[in-house]
Amino acid sequence: MENLQSLALAAGLAWASGIRLYAAIFIVGLIGRMGWVQLPEHLQLLEHNWVLGVSGLLLIIEFVADKVPAIDSAWDAIHTFIRIPIGAMLAWGAMGNAPPDIQMAAALLGGTIAGGTHLAKMSTRAAINTSPEPFSNWTMSFSEDGILLGGLWLVFHHPLVFLVLLAVFVLLLIWLIPKLFRLLAGIWRNLTAGRSRAVAPTR
Repeated sequence: MENLQSLALAAGLAWASGIRLYAAIFIVGLIGRMGWVQLPEHLQLLEHNWVLGVSGLLLIIEFVADKVPAIDSAWDAIHTFIRIPIGAMLAWGAMGNAPPDIQMAAALLGGTIAGGTHLAKMSTRAAINTSPEPFSNWTMSFSEDGILLGGLWLVFHHPLVFLVLLAVFVLLLIWLIPKLFRLLAGIWRNLTAGRSRAVAPTR
């Protein structure tokens, strides 16, 4: 059961990193600090004051940025270089009691899961952010908040259920990845074409 919990925590933190990295770090660190769960030794640094303070501040900034379409897209693009490596690190830390080879495998898989989740989020939000009205963006943002909280609750209370749902998500993501890349490419082409028309000299 302990191995199952560690596996679910590693996969869950990697998955959550692609959606709400700072919220995941803050929530897990806080519940560990409150004594509601016993975090693995390598993740106990999440309970420290500086980590909680910085992740809490960034959580608030991300919560606000996520509701503004233009800022949200730029935020997601920048966090391509943050969410994936941190997701790998968190997965590695969650398997801290395992042999080094298992930890390395967890980090590789964790980075992959975080990357896939981030790609799905970024592509979906990029498509939604092209809409002139803000309500679809807000709805999706609050939905992601709820999905994150529900996912983390399953990690700690029903780890097997979480892992089964994650496996379904991964299979769906494998099917979606080519479509997501085409979607992003189409949005990029439209943006660059719009800029070209805007700067074209008038005769």
